[in-house]
This record gives sequence, structure tokens and C-alpha cells, in this order.
Amino acid sequence: MSGSRAVDQVGEGRSTPLGVYFPIVSTVMTRPITVALVDDYDVVLIGVAHLFDEHRDRVVVAEIDANTALDDAIDVVLYDSFAQPESDHEELAALLASPKTDCVVVYTWNFHPELVESAIRQGARGYLSKAMSAEDLVAALERIRAGEIVVSEVSGRVVSSPRLDWPGRERGLTDRESEILALITQGKSNAEVAALAYLSPNTVKSYIRSIYRKIGADSRTRAVLWGVANGFAPDRHRIDHWLGGP
Repeated sequence: MSGSRAVDQVGEGRSTPLGVYFPIVSTVMTRPITVALVDDYDVVLIGVAHLFDEHRDRVVVAEIDANTALDDAIDVVLYDSFAQPESDHEELAALLASPKTDCVVVYTWNFHPELVESAIRQGARGYLSKAMSAEDLVAALERIRAGEIVVSEVSGRVVSSPRLDWPGRERGLTDRESEILALITQGKSNAEVAALAYLSPNTVKSYIRSIYRKIGADSRTRAVLWGVANGFAPDRHRIDHWLGGP
């Protein structure tokens, strides 16, 4: 069976001169997990999809283009929080309530206790860290499909896996700086950015100063124009597909 992974089912063991022998009774074919990625930025989707390159026998990504229609049967919807509303906003609640989604997992670097609790309380089946290795992420998704609720154990600020990608990375922007510039490019005020990113207003201002320095901007308007020209405007409001939109 193409695209599937064989799992041997073994019978009762018996002793032999070479140790315990478990005869194979049957072979069951299990198909890979089909994952849909929810984020508004193609570069982010592609970065996540590439994490699974060495595990294609275990995970299939349904699509990596934010503007492509999605027709596959989905096992897990992976909600990437980059420049997206966190779990305490209505978007995730609506996604979890959608009849199109049986299993939603949040993929994030923000592990504020209120956000984790909110996501799980609303029905998310997992809350996974962007610092996870590809192997650990795949294993967590397999556990979730098997019926477990999985929450990554983290301490302190989560730093994204080096294999992930985000807008402006080639210009030296960190993952957090990139997210803040994306939110600014979306038209968010400093207060809105602080609320969405769970940061203090002063921390947001510090990030913005660093962003301006790295991209050579001297005003918010110039930073927004740079953002629009360099991939910081959303490719599509991808969650609309799951909420009955186009």
C-alpha cells in the first residue's frame, strides 16, 4: 500500500537458544497522519511543512499554499500561532467548533498558562512547542491521533526550531520580531500587539526599535511599507476555509 507504514502484530513469545522469539501473526498497514496547517503566511507554512521532510512515511501535509483549496481528509489541524490570535480569542474557538475539524492542535511559542488552559478547555487536543524537534513533533501528533491530549513541557521563552522559517529571517529578524512586524503590517496598534503577543507595552516598543534598526526604517509608516514589500502582509486569512468561507 503506497504511502503507508507497516506495523507488525506479534504473537506470544517462546524461548529459543537465541532468546525470546515473537512470531509475526499479521501485518497491519497504518496510513500516515494527514495534517492541515492553519496560518496566513506561506513562508511559515512552508517552514513547518519542511519539518516533516524526513518523516513522510508518518506525516503528510495536506497543502502548503495559503491560497490553495483544501479537499483532503484531515486527521489533525495544526494551528500555527504566528501573527495569529492566541487561544483566548474567538478565532480558535470558532475553529474548534467547526464541523470540518475533529482534531485541532495549537503550535506556538507562547506558553502563558492562561492560553494553555483556554485551548485545552475549549477542546484542543494538543498544545505543542515550536522548539520541538521534527521527531518529537511527529511523535506527539501520533499520540494525539491515538487519542491522547499532549501539552509540551516548557520553561521560559520558547525559541523556534532552527528548521522553521518566518518573514524577514534573512534580514536578521528573530521569530518574535518577525511576528511583531507582521502584526504592525496588519495595522495593529502597539497596545493591540502587546495584547495579542502577551507582552508588556515597553517590551513591544523595545522590539519595534530593534526591528526599525534591522530594516532601516525611521517611522512606523516606513516599517509598514517595508513589511508589505517583504512578505509581512498575510497571503490569505487561512482560517476562513474552516469557518465556512472560501
